[in-house]
Amino acid sequence: MIENGGAAGGPYAGRTFIILNPAAGQDEPHKLRRLIGGAFAARAAAFDLETTAGPGHARELARAAADLGYRAVCVVGGDGTLAEVAAGLSGTATPLGIIPRGTANQVAHNLRIPTDVEDAIEVAVHGQVRALDLGQVNGRAFALLAGAGFDAAMMAAATRELKERWGFGAYIYAAVKEALAATPTRFRITADDRTLEVDAVSVMVANVGELFSGFIPFRIPLTPKPTDSWQDGKLEVVVLAPRKIPEFATILWKAAHRQFGGDSRLIHFQASHITVEADPPIAVQIDGDPAGTTPITVSAMPSALRVLVPATD
Repeated sequence: MIENGGAAGGPYAGRTFIILNPAAGQDEPHKLRRLIGGAFAARAAAFDLETTAGPGHARELARAAADLGYRAVCVVGGDGTLAEVAAGLSGTATPLGIIPRGTANQVAHNLRIPTDVEDAIEVAVHGQVRALDLGQVNGRAFALLAGAGFDAAMMAAATRELKERWGFGAYIYAAVKEALAATPTRFRITADDRTLEVDAVSVMVANVGELFSGFIPFRIPLTPKPTDSWQDGKLEVVVLAPRKIPEFATILWKAAHRQFGGDSRLIHFQASHITVEADPPIAVQIDGDPAGTTPITVSAMPSALRVLVPATD
């Protein structure tokens, strides 16, 4: 536990506070701790490290570290742990460093942060600070995306046991399983000054522009212009509305080629404030974690977080 008693410019100003989720990914925690410690020591970078004890703990640790004046807070884990730390640092001047050790690491991929531990630590120590937008769902901050319908069912089906056994393959299995069972739901989406009613299998509200997979040789854009969508002050609304199961492949192909216009099966637009309702209510996920059911209200939080990314020339 972090004790009170520090401040910006005080004894913690030159130190990095590392938050490690021992349940994330497939690493052995004690080996990972040694690897991280050695990499920071090799760069003469002082640090303190704490492991999380359960849901919500990462957010508490991050906020306490920011209050103490640490130079940066570095998260070691996946997108769920990252979202907690981001929520704790939101609105502070303390930047976030990322050592991606989860199953999917979608936020890190969008920020072009390496998945190799040594390379990621190099960014956490010597990277440049950029502003990162966040989203907020019913008062809960997220860095990646919130979704209702198919994607929430897929995340629930990719259990911890499956991810430990198959890694990213758990998501592929879950996606196929849920796609075969997906049925349209009536959604009402209110986004800024427009309202859309549509029968769809999924409504996603994303803070980033692309999804990445280790099993297919291309990225899946969530917007026609995915680069730097994490700092444009808007959220991406993506509606998946296939009429038949085989149309999932068509939608995937169109998204991969950024063909979002002129097809009612794949709808995209940007907004700052979004409400998603469904009849009947349907499951919701936030950054991969189950989060109840619709309705949800989502808001953009422009430049809410400072994050360390690879330095550019």
